[in-house]
Amino acid sequence: MILITGATGQFGSKAIEHLLKKGIEGTRIAALVRDESKAGKLHHHAVEVRYGDYSNQESMVQAFQGVKKLLLVSSNDKQIENRTKHHISALKAAKDAGVDHVVYTSFVRKAEFKDSSIAEFLQSHVETENYLKDSGMEYTILQNGIYLEMIPIFLGEMVKETGTIYLPAETGRASWVSRDDLAEVAANILVSEGHMNKVYNLTNTESSSYSDIADELSKVLHQKIRYISPMVDEYQNTLSNLQVPEIYVHMLSMWSQALAEGMMDKEDVLLEELLGRRPLDTATFLHKVYGQQAGR
Repeated sequence: MILITGATGQFGSKAIEHLLKKGIEGTRIAALVRDESKAGKLHHHAVEVRYGDYSNQESMVQAFQGVKKLLLVSSNDKQIENRTKHHISALKAAKDAGVDHVVYTSFVRKAEFKDSSIAEFLQSHVETENYLKDSGMEYTILQNGIYLEMIPIFLGEMVKETGTIYLPAETGRASWVSRDDLAEVAANILVSEGHMNKVYNLTNTESSSYSDIADELSKVLHQKIRYISPMVDEYQNTLSNLQVPEIYVHMLSMWSQALAEGMMDKEDVLLEELLGRRPLDTATFLHKVYGQQAGR
């Protein structure tokens, strides 16, 4: 039995879709959910829905019974310290339930990450990885790159109207990857051999900056899109004056600074090798997402 955590979330649901596409019967897949009302599609494919909550370890021990392979999708709790607790609680439950192999979705990082603006976020993944490595269970750690799907969130809804990308990321570059490609690789690993006790850096074969994104978006929208990188204080004040909630001001600033620091500029061919094809690139993604807006 293969179990996927966060099964109604964007990554977990895609991983299940890819398992089904690969011919894995729904009866061989279990889905961990906190809200069973969102699991209708899973029932349709005969996937076994199991209830479990990261804050209730006993519920997870029960949910993990009979599971041989576990895809542990990292927690998205807004409190970083809670994420680490959730991960370790899940790993303890997996160990108690007799899970053989854990595939964990971590995040790409560089050796000097402790000085970065996302150090706390990355440290949570480090602690989880270390706990998993010391658990005695077989593991595969997926150090995933930043999602292409985050670009529209960072750019905001009015990029066409304003003709401007306004973020304090300087000339920083990131090796953007699609969530779907990463979920497909996770599914590939769950159904194949040779991945035991491996750490995989899953990023794209090329990195791009917001200047690059602005140039490509100009082509897609048939209008000039400019990129402005203000000082962080100026950026935060601008967003606050626009009454953007503080939590989003902090999030956008933090990830923009991480980009400026080069924390996600780490190109690799491994994702392409594990997919058996070229992964979705930034230019193609922008055309898919923004192409329909051209000429409006």
